[in-house]
Amino acid sequence: MINFTQSFYFRGHLCISTELLGMNLYEFIKAHEFKGFSLRLIRRFCKQMLASLTLLKTQKVIHCDLKPENILLAHPLHSEIKVIDFGSSCFETEKVYTYIQSRFYRSPEVILGMSYGLPIDMWSLGCILAELLTGYPIFPGENEQEQLACIMEIFGPPEKHLIEKSSRKKLFFDSLGKPRVTVSSKGRRRRPSSKTLQQALKCDDEAFLDFITRCLRWDPERRMKPDEAMQHEFITGVRKTSQQQRRPFNGSSGVSSPAKRMPPPQSAQPRVRPLPEPPVSSFSRGTAASGQRQVSSGTSPVKTSAPARRHSTVQGLAPGAAGTKRAANGAPLNATSGSGLPRAAQRSVSGKPDLASAAAIASLVSRKLDA
Repeated sequence: MINFTQSFYFRGHLCISTELLGMNLYEFIKAHEFKGFSLRLIRRFCKQMLASLTLLKTQKVIHCDLKPENILLAHPLHSEIKVIDFGSSCFETEKVYTYIQSRFYRSPEVILGMSYGLPIDMWSLGCILAELLTGYPIFPGENEQEQLACIMEIFGPPEKHLIEKSSRKKLFFDSLGKPRVTVSSKGRRRRPSSKTLQQALKCDDEAFLDFITRCLRWDPERRMKPDEAMQHEFITGVRKTSQQQRRPFNGSSGVSSPAKRMPPPQSAQPRVRPLPEPPVSSFSRGTAASGQRQVSSGTSPVKTSAPARRHSTVQGLAPGAAGTKRAANGAPLNATSGSGLPRAAQRSVSGKPDLASAAAIASLVSRKLDA
């Protein structure tokens, strides 16, 4: 979690000072040309995000806006990360907003107008991990109707008792409870249960697929909790026995098995490890390239066109406060600034470029050139 340094008032405005961090995970994905990362690096990131969510759970705080833009590298060459931006967060018993979470990472209970709680952050986590693997959002809806259609395309329609709890069900389902047909701006129709998670992620790792599935359950009551997730095979590397696999996952410790993929974590504090260097093709003349990846139709759920402004998480925010712009499919929009460096996603009071992100990119460039 980002560390608070001090606070002060300036011309009637409350200013909060924090530690200086590097680029966010969206900029990191972009620097690697949207090709995704290894499961080993994703595991390191996931452990740290789970540690943050575990702490929030003990304080009964909901972040409400977990996304790659709100997870920052602490150092441009190491895998330590920090969760930032608690501007939308609230206590579980004192919810403030009904329109929360950035659309690509918005949980179904928020979309459907149901009561929400801590599980919405676990949904966002599952979306983030999938994006770290593929380089693109797993659910790139152009609007809330298509967002829900993207979810149903992989996981099928929600159970009837969840639909009945929805205050917005008429927007998404007909009188019989069947999903309404939605057509994207490109004329694409998404059919429920027409794609598996394995196909969507192009991944065969059973532990990772199971972890994502447990994060992306329709029913928030059945969704995996942060402390349970810390005991999952994908995190610990310890494969459960067949007898344990028959029992529902309850997050209990003491999972024993003769088969181990990796040693269990030594402590809650992650070890600082070097990050993989970006591909050579992602840099040109000492500056980062835009990283637009050509995606052929039919091989990926994401296509690079139809740019649209990324939506703010809270209604009423001033223009320009919505964060990094992306196209409707999650691809970057205006990825580079006049300097040739990737544009920083963090907001700046002075309007100047984010020096932390620029320095992080420059460090990666110089290291690559020296090599």
